[in-house]
Amino acid sequence: MKQNFPKLGIKLLCRQFGKTRHAYYDHQWRVQDLGLKDEIVLQHVLDIRKKQNRIGTLKLHYMLQEPLGQHGIKIGRDYLFDLMREHSLYIRNRKRKVFTTNSRHWMHKYNNLIKELVINHPEQVWVSDITYIQLRKQWGYLSLITDAYSKKIMGWAFRKDLSAQGCTDALEMAVADRKYPETKLIHHSDRGSQYCSKAYVDLLIRNRIAISMTENGDPYENAIAERVNGILKAEFDLYGPQTGLKETTRKIRENIQTYNQIRPHASCDYLTPEQAHHKQGELKKRWKPKKYKQEQSATCITESGIIDLRV
Repeated sequence: MKQNFPKLGIKLLCRQFGKTRHAYYDHQWRVQDLGLKDEIVLQHVLDIRKKQNRIGTLKLHYMLQEPLGQHGIKIGRDYLFDLMREHSLYIRNRKRKVFTTNSRHWMHKYNNLIKELVINHPEQVWVSDITYIQLRKQWGYLSLITDAYSKKIMGWAFRKDLSAQGCTDALEMAVADRKYPETKLIHHSDRGSQYCSKAYVDLLIRNRIAISMTENGDPYENAIAERVNGILKAEFDLYGPQTGLKETTRKIRENIQTYNQIRPHASCDYLTPEQAHHKQGELKKRWKPKKYKQEQSATCITESGIIDLRV
């Protein structure tokens, strides 16, 4: 009689609420399956986050489709957002600002050549920028050359100073890595003294690369370069005090390799930059402007504007 009591208790409870005992057990099975499903999803999320520990949830949703499909699991975007919040895996942006360029100098400044330009193939336009990374007791400065079409980082250099040498080293790496050396190429940057220096300009001229610069100091004129800086620092956890120069340089090298070869880019039809660099013609953009109401106004956040890790 004692062994049957739980079953009898469940039967009476189900009858009280107008449900069958089978419905009760079916619900328990679904809850158990759901818990297992969540566990599998979270395990794959953590596997991805080992290499890209600040990648946004929308890109995670895209990258999870194939591995979860092997388990016969399909999840929606909202489901993943809720699961990430529930397990404190949701990423929040951190905004910081340090000025890394000085445009108030005597050297010659060039016009903006890409203002109305339609970019439809790799190595048509390169964009350059410098961002800061904190070392153990000082700042380091990362110079980047990015292809505007494929978003591939073509060249980079990391130094303890803001001299033109870091920018020159990054440009030399980019030139050496060109896949289409006969293509007419424009180099676009801000008006920083590093990019106006004789050594840098001479290197561009020797390699028959046209020179373009922002005109009004507006960061949106060099939005792609700013965006790539934000991705590297936010998604690859380059904020906060790091180790010494050598160890941080190693980490940057690994992160750039992951960015170029593994991370899908929403502006390039979810291709990796390396894959997109072998394409021609317009690439479908997989992001949409996000609108947020703030009192009586609305703010749009886009891929080329304010950084939103969800896109």
